[in-house]
Amino acid sequence: MQNSVAFACLLMMGSVSRARFCTTGLPSDVVFEVHDMTFHLHKFPLMSKSRKIHRMLSEQEEQRPARGRQRRRRQMMSISDGGGDDGAAETEIEEAEEEEDEDEPEQEQVRTGEGDGQPYSIAFPDFPGGPGTFEAAAKFCYGVRVDLTAWNVAPLSCAAEYLEMTEEHAEDNLAARAEAYLNQTVLRHPGDATKALKSCEELLPLAEDLGIVSRCVDAIAARSSAASRSWFDDLAVLGLRMYKRVMAAMAARDDVRAEARESCLVSYARGTIPGLSRSMRWRLASAPVSSEVEQKELLEVVVASLPTHKCSGRVITAKFLFALLRTALILRASDAARMALERKAATQLQQATLEDVLILNYSGTAETLYDVDCVQRIIRYFLAEEEPGGEASSSAAIEEEEAVAAEVARPSAVVMVQVAKLVDSYLAEVASDANLKPAKFCELALLLPDHARIYDDSVYHAVDIYLKAHPRLTAEERDRVVGVVDCRKLTVEACTHAAQNERLPLRAVLQVLFFEQLQLRRAITSTLLAPSAGGAPQAGPSEAAAWRGPTALAQESQVLRLDMDSVASRVQELERECSSMRRAIKKIDGRGGSPSPGRRSADGGGDGSRHAAGGWRARHGCKFSTQVCDSHARNVVASRASRMGMSP
Repeated sequence: MQNSVAFACLLMMGSVSRARFCTTGLPSDVVFEVHDMTFHLHKFPLMSKSRKIHRMLSEQEEQRPARGRQRRRRQMMSISDGGGDDGAAETEIEEAEEEEDEDEPEQEQVRTGEGDGQPYSIAFPDFPGGPGTFEAAAKFCYGVRVDLTAWNVAPLSCAAEYLEMTEEHAEDNLAARAEAYLNQTVLRHPGDATKALKSCEELLPLAEDLGIVSRCVDAIAARSSAASRSWFDDLAVLGLRMYKRVMAAMAARDDVRAEARESCLVSYARGTIPGLSRSMRWRLASAPVSSEVEQKELLEVVVASLPTHKCSGRVITAKFLFALLRTALILRASDAARMALERKAATQLQQATLEDVLILNYSGTAETLYDVDCVQRIIRYFLAEEEPGGEASSSAAIEEEEAVAAEVARPSAVVMVQVAKLVDSYLAEVASDANLKPAKFCELALLLPDHARIYDDSVYHAVDIYLKAHPRLTAEERDRVVGVVDCRKLTVEACTHAAQNERLPLRAVLQVLFFEQLQLRRAITSTLLAPSAGGAPQAGPSEAAAWRGPTALAQESQVLRLDMDSVASRVQELERECSSMRRAIKKIDGRGGSPSPGRRSADGGGDGSRHAAGGWRARHGCKFSTQVCDSHARNVVASRASRMGMSP
């Protein structure tokens, strides 16, 4: 047949299977059964291209004449009336031919018709690629143009191998064309190679035997670094088995950049794991929807494929890692996968946002809304990575602002400050949770070393929210919560707010007032010392520093000593005034609560005095705490550890 022969296939639904007919004007003489589809075609175009079809139809043609002679002899026997020797001889010959025909081996795939006018029948129950691929191969045999693509080149190659459509049987055959297109077009671009590799998943093991799978995997790995990143999304169509082979091939090559492997990993995870993140809701339409067990397996494979070294953060970002961790908690992944994700997220904690670390608590036994324990573990991993030796290096408090500036100048200290801001924001967010225990709140607030926070205003804000959300704390719990704030690191605005905060204990308010006065004195001192330092003789930088240093330090130390003495004396005066005011109030309450000078209740006037005192305070709006002020220096400048151990 020439190209002018039309191959218009009509689809008709039968009671058992579907059928396709070649409408060329000639009756079909061969019927092919491919899976659940029936093709009514012509034998000569197919025999000219396929050696297998040629061989099978030739065998059927050899069997048909013998069967025709058998039918004619049966007809002759039915016409004859008598037996005779000739009739017996013909019967013996007929029976011998029938026995010989029964002994001939017949292929299971071939079934011949009963009459000369019936078409041949061939069944291909295991045809690679299914009916669609067979139809394309049949069109090629008829001379119809078949467009090769990255999706059909592998099925057509397997079909050509199955039907033996090679160059030895006919020139310019399907096997040669598919091989040329595979080498010259598909394997030169990793995106097309990925599509061809996906089509091979339904062609195993034939595609593996032909080497198509291995060549596609090698092509993807070899050209992953040189090609653009637009094809990375195509990896999502691959099954888990093929994806693991691609990643293994990329890891085995030295010329593949780490960034390319990370991009492949991120693209595959985003396309195959549904609900990876609240901000990553897109998925490829061609990616199959996996069950929960398959998603869990996919997640653990992705986690195992994460690079062991610290990522740059350009491809595998903190948002992606925390999204994987959130998904792992939802799917209840293995402890090893969860721990690996927590350690990996800790390496990029400084790049995370508040939305990333706000991980809901998916445990049925947990009381808090957010998974505070998970964030706490991540912070510990971060500290172990950034500061080997743990909290021993941060146990000493920073005494001077110059030391703070020196710590912040280091790259690790800059990262620590960024993490501290994130932790303080997280504290402020979870502080309103009514089920968050004071011990857990304090433990999370005190995880970071002292030099991580330049100012403690954010910590104070979180403490204020916690005290407001938990009004029924005991005095000891309130002191522990407030003790996480270092009053020496509060700004003037925070000190002003704390001094007027009714939720703070009296001792904390006194400490805030003390350090506020100290900051003001130091600011005034630095202002007064500036003109005197400016009048010094001009010299080189090193000489000027050497001349100013001892003098400035001595003057500042003297001024600070005087300031501390004055503040201490002022606090003592305030205590004396407070005590005298209490005595005066008690006297007023005693006189106002007695109905007459000589009349008292039997129990000493206790109930009446308390009632009268309460009424007097209510009328005049006075509120005094019964706690005695203690302004000794050893309590005012206590360290953070001692503040956490204070009794109410």
